[in-house]
Amino acid sequence: MTLGLQAQIFNPQTKEITEKFFPDPDVEILTPAFKKKKGFTKYNEMMSFLDSLQNQNETFVQIKFIGNSQKGKKIPLVTINKNPSKDKIRVWIQAGIHGNEPASTEGILYFMQQLLIDNKENQELLDELEIAIVPMANIDGYEIQERFAANGLDLNRDQTKLTIPESIVLKQAFTDFNAQVALDFHEYNPFRSSYLDMGKAGFTMPYDVMFLYSGNLNHGKTIRNYTEDIFVDNAKRLLTSNSLTHHDYFTTSIIDGDLVYNQGSVNSRASATSYALTNCISTLVEVRGVNLDRTSFKRRIMTTFYIAKSYLQTAVSEKKNLMKILAESENEVKQITLKSKRQSLESNVPFIDLSNTEIENVRVNMNNALRSKSTQVRPIPVAYILLPEQTEIADKLKVLGIKIEQLTNPIALEVEAYKVIDYKKDAVKFEDVYMQDVKTTLEPVIKNFPANSFIVYTDQKNKGLLFEVLEPEAANSFVSYSVVKTDLGEELPFYRYNKAKF
Repeated sequence: MTLGLQAQIFNPQTKEITEKFFPDPDVEILTPAFKKKKGFTKYNEMMSFLDSLQNQNETFVQIKFIGNSQKGKKIPLVTINKNPSKDKIRVWIQAGIHGNEPASTEGILYFMQQLLIDNKENQELLDELEIAIVPMANIDGYEIQERFAANGLDLNRDQTKLTIPESIVLKQAFTDFNAQVALDFHEYNPFRSSYLDMGKAGFTMPYDVMFLYSGNLNHGKTIRNYTEDIFVDNAKRLLTSNSLTHHDYFTTSIIDGDLVYNQGSVNSRASATSYALTNCISTLVEVRGVNLDRTSFKRRIMTTFYIAKSYLQTAVSEKKNLMKILAESENEVKQITLKSKRQSLESNVPFIDLSNTEIENVRVNMNNALRSKSTQVRPIPVAYILLPEQTEIADKLKVLGIKIEQLTNPIALEVEAYKVIDYKKDAVKFEDVYMQDVKTTLEPVIKNFPANSFIVYTDQKNKGLLFEVLEPEAANSFVSYSVVKTDLGEELPFYRYNKAKF
């Protein structure tokens, strides 16, 4: 890599690119960061801002603290619920889970401020919606503009293994709220190293925002399509009408020396799919902003604002259809997908050519998670049964919103046992764990289950998450993440039950 390209990484965006593609709008923003010339909103500044919003709207805006960051700062959850006796759609909004993505938090502070302005449009939204907002999920990281939590781990890689303190309280709050629509706001790095060797002087991403929504096949097809065709498309139209650009989220990786493009996600370790598997409309929003400091900051705030506004408007206008689809999709999945393969589709991907600041369309093969096909499946059991000593698993399942019962008396049951027939363990830790990759065979056994064994029936709303964490071959299972440690030839400490309920 040349010195010129190295300099671009540290000072990535020229004034010419900013003025041509990403000028700030002429709008007054009065959130905390805009009251100073540099830097971003600090925790204490945010809390003063939130307190002010609550004091001005004390009858229906509440702040409660759901837990503490690792450095002891209280994590606020803001609820907005006017006329609480009315049957409402529940919308969850989260920001700042990565501490170096400042427009996520700032944009949501601005969104709250604008939503609480007393006008006819806002009143309709407030009458029909109950809204829960975590404006700064990773407080310790945000305070120093660092992606990770205080222990160096990524909160958005911890949605199933649940080993980071903040992850547990955030997921518990999400479970308690029982969202029907969920948004997680992020920012992305538009100057990725894989694009700097493209063209004469490298390329950069031209999109104000990219949308990440789940293609996981344990999430029903109807709700997947509804998310894409209604909620995402409505947001895209609003963005276009405000001269903002968008694309579905994709990343790149190097495989056998080739640059591979991957669009969408099936991965439940992150919020887009983890939320979706609770049978809700879920989208992770990636605004263009990492490493840009305050360049185009107003533009990034307004992008965040428009998307949040659009999702609320769509939830209200689609209330009847939304409730119908959520009810229908709860029982749509008829088998468990353990592994899937993305469909590869040719696609034109626009970039900005840094050599001439012109748009360059690149023809690529895009591996699209939103068009995935199952490659390994397994029937859905009536229930999973866990031995009494598996309290750690049971506790994590409860945080994920899985309903659990316990046996009052010992019982012998015919079940399927998982026996590990192939086992690999990574030599290097990922997110502080050694990942395990297993293959299992199901063996019918008569098992004596003592009193207090855990019974987890699969006819429940969050069963998609249940499959993801208990089926050992799944990429984000408790076995994969070494929550359950095993080895070749071992029997796993939970079982599949296929008879009638008892």
